[in-house]
Amino acid sequence: MKESFVLFTILLIAQVATSQSFNTFPVTTQKPPLHGRHWMAVTGKPLAATAGAMIFSKGGNAVDASCAMLAATCTMWDVLSWGGETQALIYNPKTKKVIAINALGVAPTGATAQFFKDKGMKYPPQYGPLAAVTPGTPGGLMTMLAEYGTMSLKDVLTPAMQMAEGYPIEAQTANSIEREKARIKEWPYSKKVFLTHPGEQREAPYAGEIFVQKDLLETLKKLVDTEQQALKKGKSRKEAIYAAYDRFYKGDIAKEFARGCQEQGGLITEQDLANWKVKIEEPLMTTYKGIEVYKLQQWTQGPVMLQTLNILENFDLKSMGYNTSRYIHTLYQSMNLAFADRDFYYGDPAFAPEEPMKGLLSKEYAKERAKLINPNRNDPKIGPGDPYPYEGKVNPYTDLLKVWGNPQSNLYNPLNEKYFEDFAAGTTSVEAADKEGWVVSITPSGGWVPACIAGNTGIGMSQRMQSFVLDEKENPFNVVEPGKRPRVTLTPSMALKDGKPFISFAKQAGDEQDQLLIQFFLNMVEFGMTVQEACEAPSFITNQMFSSFGDHEKQPGSLILNNQMPPWSRKELGQMGYRTSYRERTSGPINAIYFDWKNGSFWGGSSNHGEDYGLGW
Repeated sequence: MKESFVLFTILLIAQVATSQSFNTFPVTTQKPPLHGRHWMAVTGKPLAATAGAMIFSKGGNAVDASCAMLAATCTMWDVLSWGGETQALIYNPKTKKVIAINALGVAPTGATAQFFKDKGMKYPPQYGPLAAVTPGTPGGLMTMLAEYGTMSLKDVLTPAMQMAEGYPIEAQTANSIEREKARIKEWPYSKKVFLTHPGEQREAPYAGEIFVQKDLLETLKKLVDTEQQALKKGKSRKEAIYAAYDRFYKGDIAKEFARGCQEQGGLITEQDLANWKVKIEEPLMTTYKGIEVYKLQQWTQGPVMLQTLNILENFDLKSMGYNTSRYIHTLYQSMNLAFADRDFYYGDPAFAPEEPMKGLLSKEYAKERAKLINPNRNDPKIGPGDPYPYEGKVNPYTDLLKVWGNPQSNLYNPLNEKYFEDFAAGTTSVEAADKEGWVVSITPSGGWVPACIAGNTGIGMSQRMQSFVLDEKENPFNVVEPGKRPRVTLTPSMALKDGKPFISFAKQAGDEQDQLLIQFFLNMVEFGMTVQEACEAPSFITNQMFSSFGDHEKQPGSLILNNQMPPWSRKELGQMGYRTSYRERTSGPINAIYFDWKNGSFWGGSSNHGEDYGLGW
């Protein structure tokens, strides 16, 4: 009897220990947290983080450093390039306000829904010149630098130019080029840049090979030369940077970009480039337990996080326990309610119709949405709500809502790796902060491998056109039109507490971004994790929203869990109607900076998911 009792006690202790290993948070992390007193730089590649450190060491501020990191990641094709788009939040310590940077390109002349339908397409294509919106990253970088930086364009672009002269390419990018070489061969300018061993068994560069980009280097030199000439003529630092901006969008660079695009079948014209402008905007914000959380406007998916936090305020998450089946279920359902609204209501606010953002972000609307959650069962038929009454209006789209999103049209398939690759399509993130109080969070993207390079510019064109829809029944706010921005997944984040920066955070990976950023945020706020623990802690992924890529599929009831999930939790979630699959890593990559005001220092976090890396001082 005594032996049986001892055995039962041992088994009980073992079960509790196993439970706590998942339902609490890691005591140790695979990567150490970063600490700094003067500055912090975190981004998608070690060399790019070094570029940021170089700028800080020369006296630059966080904006200067973030621009250098952005330029370096683009030059390294870190799942993006110079022809892509840049989305940023900047905290200005002088005004104590958060600023939003909208450097997303627009659909070119001729890019109408009917144009793509006439080609037999259900959505704009994923790859090639017809997938391209106008390039936004060069303009975004130069605008941020001119308005909020302190250094010259020459200083900030020097690391990227040195890399364009030749840098040792890492295995991840080199192998991606080799996998995609068949598509790359369709485009002559891409073939010239990427396939350094034409005709050999491996035509892509080898890991560690010095990868040279002569055309891109020439383009960057033109920008710097224009700036330097303007300075010699007595122009101010800001005016000189904007002179380089004009050369890119209105000068010989624009001419060659448009020519190279059109030669390969694209639509972008010189006038499209000349008409495009970066927008400096007011971000959207909500509060969660007194913490101000900032996101970009509804041309991104960023408001999804704000909506979800509003819904979650109606529940006691901490009492549920970290990553218990009840916690996962509540968060999953809350996110899906917000994502259904994203799928139907989000779009470019510069175009009619006007998105009902006041209603969507109201606490009252969130409370009503929260009432729809069945505490015991997944609802695969979750659809958009009606936010219009919460801003005193009548919904003009009730007929479309009645026929929206048949959840049986896309059946769950755990082996559909193509779907998962599209859903989690990568980008990178850039986080920077300095002792003067400047904070920057950027999620740039576009022009990833396999990229179609525009003529002799060395610049890969964006593939963001695929995020539009062609049928208003799917989303009347996001139907493609010339000059319109697609609703994108890219979503930097910033949180303020007691009027001061609290966390700056962002991640890559398509439609995953906000759902994993929410979990990261709750890891710190509800469960007291450090920033590094929160970056590495196992998360879960829902595929119940429509993908913003490829065929825009959805997989109702799909739940991707971490391999650490204990068997009893797996069983409980299965009983709730979830169709589960498992992955070894589900946490990121997330990059973040936490502001330790008590000790006057920064904590940097970077998940153990990819090649993301940070430096601090």
